[in-house]
Amino acid sequence: MTLLEIDVKHPLGAAARTPDLSTDLVYFKLLTESYQRLVGKPLVDPALGPTWLYRSARFIVVAHNTDPDPRFVYANQSAQDLFGYGWEEFTSLPSRLSAEAPDREERQRLLDAVGTNGFIENYRGLRVRKSGARFWMEDGLVWQLMDADGKHRGQAATFSRWTDEV
Repeated sequence: MTLLEIDVKHPLGAAARTPDLSTDLVYFKLLTESYQRLVGKPLVDPALGPTWLYRSARFIVVAHNTDPDPRFVYANQSAQDLFGYGWEEFTSLPSRLSAEAPDREERQRLLDAVGTNGFIENYRGLRVRKSGARFWMEDGLVWQLMDADGKHRGQAATFSRWTDEV
């Protein structure tokens, strides 16, 4: 799997089916090395590897691609459990649908700021599960995914606290 394959599109412009990046070492390095470069500290100990981040991490990590309407290409098991989507559903979902319509403008402002600044921390935002239940993501960090050559590959987010909206 190469990062180039992530950007492949069908001739009619529809996004190609997302390759399984769940335990892909190249994608793990993109996530962790981008985070390290921008934030100045490790997302995880690199020795833990992609399988640990996907299956065992007790915090959320999600990422979307660079499509005009970005689509999730990565969601670790903790994210799938919280949002209520399996891998196939999550990675076919436009990331804007993780927020309800009235909250999408605020979400877009955040993503624009990340594009300008490289990352944003201490983010709090209202999100929606597959079931329709809403929750607040707390103390989130959102960062640009940039490969070693400086090519933009998408954006990712992590958070370890959330509060159900009542």
